[in-house]
Amino acid sequence: MDSVMTRRRPVSLPLLFAGGVALTVALALAIFYVLMHPPVSEIGAMAAFLTITALVSVAAGYGAYRTGWISRSPHISWILLGGYALSSVLTFINVWVTARLMFASQHDLLLATVLLLFAGGIAMSLGYFFSAALTDEILILNQAAKEIAQGNLNVRVPVTGRNEMAELAHTFNEMAEQLEAAARKQRELDTLRRDLVAWVGHDLRTPLTSIRVLLEALADGVVDDPTTVQRYLQTAQRQIRSLSALIDDLFEMAELDAGGLGLEQHPNSISDLISDTLESFSALATQQDVTLEGSVEPGIDPVCMDAGKIGRVLANLVSNALQHTPAGGTVQILALGVAEGVQVEVRDTGEGINPRDLPHIFDQFYRGEKSRSRDTGGSGLGLAIAKGIVEAHGGRVGVESSPSEGTRFFFTLPKP
Repeated sequence: MDSVMTRRRPVSLPLLFAGGVALTVALALAIFYVLMHPPVSEIGAMAAFLTITALVSVAAGYGAYRTGWISRSPHISWILLGGYALSSVLTFINVWVTARLMFASQHDLLLATVLLLFAGGIAMSLGYFFSAALTDEILILNQAAKEIAQGNLNVRVPVTGRNEMAELAHTFNEMAEQLEAAARKQRELDTLRRDLVAWVGHDLRTPLTSIRVLLEALADGVVDDPTTVQRYLQTAQRQIRSLSALIDDLFEMAELDAGGLGLEQHPNSISDLISDTLESFSALATQQDVTLEGSVEPGIDPVCMDAGKIGRVLANLVSNALQHTPAGGTVQILALGVAEGVQVEVRDTGEGINPRDLPHIFDQFYRGEKSRSRDTGGSGLGLAIAKGIVEAHGGRVGVESSPSEGTRFFFTLPKP
């Protein structure tokens, strides 16, 4: 079990108590001297008397402390009330003995006794009043903690004042909020896990079914025309490549989730990486009648990065942009310097993203309403993988989009 670090006092409680008593004796002697100007003999006698009574008080208080009275009491109010009672008794003994030595009149001694008993009773009543107010706050915290233990994570306690109890109540509320957020996140993860199984099952079953049907047709001789046979084989190869890409995506996503994605970061040229990406997608862009262009702000290079992984990010973003940009549109790749380092943007003039889908665009397997099939939506992991790779580099990724006004994906990389 992990131990809890506690904030310890620089001086132990018994030493603080002894120091307080010693300071009280010194102050009492100083006041006695200032007010009465006694001869040296009386000062010595007073010092001896106060020292003896102080030692008795220290012994009584320390004895109560060492017996474990504080930890064995079932109620804090009893501890505080006992402390007030002990203080009252010690005060009574000190003052009564002093009065017994100094007062000549029996009447005055009896009167002092009555007044001391009265003052002690008032002190204990007032002490119980304050201790009850304190224990009421503790009981509220205790009840709230029990509700938290029973699963009611939305419970909160009132925070009043600025003392340690208020600080404890504030800390309790923060803990409850974190527990509630963690429980909510766990529910989301459970839902995502169930969806992931369903989505992966669908994405694997569909191409496998297609491949099985094609191969059975070929094996049974249902198709014997060479052109048709070739078309069937090409379709099967395409489905196999699709399966292979999905499995690669799943493996890379698993590495990201486990924090085990290996990066080989070195100073590299982001300009060359963007140029290679433009070249890779130029044929597809021409086929779709989409203008693909890029620009890099001077002085950007070098950038410390894993060129292969960041190339994967660019490929995912550009592929996604081309997929959603109609003929006659434009896709741009831009790189510019920002305060954080380097920012790379992929802009398109496509149909944009529905505001309802925008907060989930980087979620695993999320494809939006209009693209639930593999033919239009991909695996649903590309943007999640891009986000994981960028964050593994210490950067951040984001998106801005409005329906019918295009989309801007961007990510930042820290400069070396």
